[in-house]
Amino acid sequence: MLTPIISVMVLGLIFGLILGYAAKVFAVQGDALVAEIIEMMPGTNCGQCSFPGCSGAASAIVKGEAAVDCCPGGGRMLAEAIAARLGVSLEAASEDSGPKIAVVSESICIGCAKCFKACPTDAVIGASKQIHAVLKDACTGCGSCTNECPTGAISLEPIPVTLRDWNWEKPALAA
Repeated sequence: MLTPIISVMVLGLIFGLILGYAAKVFAVQGDALVAEIIEMMPGTNCGQCSFPGCSGAASAIVKGEAAVDCCPGGGRMLAEAIAARLGVSLEAASEDSGPKIAVVSESICIGCAKCFKACPTDAVIGASKQIHAVLKDACTGCGSCTNECPTGAISLEPIPVTLRDWNWEKPALAA
């Protein structure tokens, strides 16, 4: 009984040492800047930027193949942070109105459940042939669900201001 246990333990030790050595010898060094940009991105891999996930968009941004504002889920704040990290200027073609979340119009929703499959963060809740809703805390505003909705019941709207996140406007300086 003791011999099989010891032999499996010795084999596990030998194979573990071989795998550890192979991991060090064949290690692939990644680009640290790309990894840093990936950490800045929302990580939803929604595909709205026309790249295969956030890692594809980050490597394209670092190579200069994509604009720093290509991520709609991150919005203007992410674009400014990436531009500052890369040391490039941010030319804004359009003014960003801030972060947005998906909102379902209950009078139009038919319960087709196509938005379930399209949402990368599972923020859309409901059942087939039932009215759906969006979890505001889980929604990143990527817009994947709005593209899939056949009736146009889902729209992106600015995040409503509540007492928890409301800030006073800076006063205008008198001239």
